[in-house]
Amino acid sequence: MNDNNTHKSPMQKYTIKDFQVDFADDAACLEWLVEYRWPEGIYCESCGKITKHHAMNTRKSYSCQECGNHIFPCAGTVFHKSSTALTTWFYVGYLMAQTRGGISAKQIQRETGVTYKTAWRMCNEIRKCLDEDQDPFGVEVEIDESYFGGRHRGGKRGRGSENKTPVVGVVERKGKIEVKAVPNTKGSTILPFVENEVQKGTQIYTDEYPVYNRLHRMGYQHDKVLHSNNIYVIGNVHTNTIEGFWSMVKNGIRGVFRSVSPQHLQKYLDEYAFRYNHRDDVTPMFRTFLHRMASFSPVSLEE
Repeated sequence: MNDNNTHKSPMQKYTIKDFQVDFADDAACLEWLVEYRWPEGIYCESCGKITKHHAMNTRKSYSCQECGNHIFPCAGTVFHKSSTALTTWFYVGYLMAQTRGGISAKQIQRETGVTYKTAWRMCNEIRKCLDEDQDPFGVEVEIDESYFGGRHRGGKRGRGSENKTPVVGVVERKGKIEVKAVPNTKGSTILPFVENEVQKGTQIYTDEYPVYNRLHRMGYQHDKVLHSNNIYVIGNVHTNTIEGFWSMVKNGIRGVFRSVSPQHLQKYLDEYAFRYNHRDDVTPMFRTFLHRMASFSPVSLEE
């Protein structure tokens, strides 16, 4: 089952019918995993060469035709040591990839029949695969902070609000985004993040938060909009792109997950950022998710 044969243009959708044809059972899922991880054929360490391997009926493994040595395609992936059916894992990845707002573990439980604990763990393990290190951004970027957490009657909103987790983000216009949950929004926290994520000389747009006044001295071009004066756009100067992302994430969390603890917030941010960053991929979003789920990870082996 070659991915090259199943790529669809951005205008085409990977539907549930496509999924059912491609991944009808666990054997089809395992076969895809083998072809993805060993596209040139499986190298047998015992034989010292690429050899023909056969799927075992009773285990999620393949056996070398020449020496009988076993390889385990799930090892080191998100599926490692899981007793849950591969078709269920693949379907959960499909559901998470099909929506901009996310899908709750409770909905996964209803759709797949697994326990809530299993559904939550599967979603959490998939989110761990979605963290990406972006190359430093350039040209034109927007930077902003936001705050995530429950609302309290009469409590302060925005900067200085209590019981909320601050998050900082940088987005390249018509490009990708990087978001990070941070302990605070002091200059000592925000500015190193900017230096790590944005190339010197880049045009940066922000609001009037005083921390950003140092960007000029750091080697960036900087313009800001005065939100406190109800000014949100001055020509090309605005932060509407990243504010739109914040709105999407917050609406998703409120509507789907209700709330997210500070402990797990970064993984949810990674999920939203991953979908945003791959929104224009030629490969269907589900395939992009699946590639990350199937990628080798030493962390999975340790767990």
